[in-house]
Amino acid sequence: MPKTDVVVVGAGQAGLSSAYHLRSSGLDFAVLDADRAPGGAWQHRWPTLRMATVHGIFDLPGMHFTPPPPDEPAAEALPAYFADFEREFGIDVQRPVAVTAVRDAGDGRLLVETDKGTWTTRALINATGTWTRPFVPYYPGQETFRGRQLHTAHYRGPAEFAGKRVIVVGGGTSAVQLLVEIADVAATTTWVTRRPPVFRDGPFTPDHGREVVATVDARVRAGLPPGSIVSAGALAWTPQLREARARGLLVRRPMFERIVPDGVRWPDGAAQDADVILWCTGFRPALDHLAPLRLRGPRGGIVMDGTRVVADPRIHLVGYGPSASTVGANRAGRAAVRELRALLAAPADPRGVAA
Repeated sequence: MPKTDVVVVGAGQAGLSSAYHLRSSGLDFAVLDADRAPGGAWQHRWPTLRMATVHGIFDLPGMHFTPPPPDEPAAEALPAYFADFEREFGIDVQRPVAVTAVRDAGDGRLLVETDKGTWTTRALINATGTWTRPFVPYYPGQETFRGRQLHTAHYRGPAEFAGKRVIVVGGGTSAVQLLVEIADVAATTTWVTRRPPVFRDGPFTPDHGREVVATVDARVRAGLPPGSIVSAGALAWTPQLREARARGLLVRRPMFERIVPDGVRWPDGAAQDADVILWCTGFRPALDHLAPLRLRGPRGGIVMDGTRVVADPRIHLVGYGPSASTVGANRAGRAAVRELRALLAAPADPRGVAA
């Protein structure tokens, strides 16, 4: 059974940033990743997502990301960058290794159970992101719909919607990007959101970014589910969206009341026939493997102080809540390693945390 000081679960931006800082920490560590290749969630993005429409990408620590041509698929450009980073800094990611459960060993250490065996560790940095947990809300009649329902995570491009009547549900960036793509080939598109979308004029500023992060940070410190960085912000008026507005594509309708076999219906009796419902309704943190540690509190979330789980300081969640962005994940990785280095160097507490 391999023993180490720190296990990092996940090798996306958050996991690689954490591993980079662990290299100079004096701590032994292992990085476990469930994917077969570098790239984190980026390798699973839809092929039509181009670098021109990707949210701003922040460099991994110590290695500049040279922007590729705007028409290069994000699912190719970013995994290549991550692979170069792993080689450049000698980060030995063990993959594919799927973590199935993390348990308290009873002697101050943690047991990290995987499909390739069990590691024992003094601390854990969890960087599993959200991509593997797409969220689809339930609406009455959902099971009766005769058409197709799919989530953003399963979208592969607009061609499969040619000639279809498509309802796009969601008010985030992905929803509007896919709405615009699909509108070029679909018979009709209908955009539905739970709340009126908020659009922002002007460039994204550091002050706006800090305000958004602070909103999410306040939630996790209070033990609430974090929500998302994207949902706490606003949609920017990109050239693509300005063109879509001019074409009349950004006509938003409120959320329907129920789903019927041939479409959806609103409370006032209005109806829309549909062949496809595309749920662009976000993701939830992939934390099921941490369930044996009983970290969730009565308010449904995990009480956090920065990246540290208040109930168990051996556990740090990087890329979770306020650090669920490329720049946030980098800073969080550095902060998590600094705290764990101090924790593991301290005399053991009664539970043997630093033993």
